[in-house]
Amino acid sequence: QVHLEESGGGSVEAGGSRSLSCTLSGQTSNNYVMAWFRQVPGKEREFVAVVNRNGARTDYAGSAKGRFTIVKETDRNTVSLHMSAMKPEDTAVYYCAAALAYESADLYYTKQQYNHWGQGTQVLVSS
Repeated sequence: QVHLEESGGGSVEAGGSRSLSCTLSGQTSNNYVMAWFRQVPGKEREFVAVVNRNGARTDYAGSAKGRFTIVKETDRNTVSLHMSAMKPEDTAVYYCAAALAYESADLYYTKQQYNHWGQGTQVLVSS
């Protein structure tokens, strides 16, 4: 059974950096597309970044492009989200997600495509 656990949330000042980590247990992450989503109260959970099963392909939401980096370490079964130049609008609960990959190059962008989720970790960016 797949279990995802996030860590690294907390407070950061605008313009600063913060890194989140997610560990997948119960299966090897080599078989999974993994992603980060975020959610603020009253809004839909939104896509932030995704990495394919072997870590070679990544993609980002427009709001994250150029500021966030997703990295998958398959030997450690972890995926990290390195966030820089942070803005108050990055404040959210960040969720790690995983889905079995059908093809090696697959990237999935919608929350409906993921069936494994972490519990979420809060990030607060102060201005």
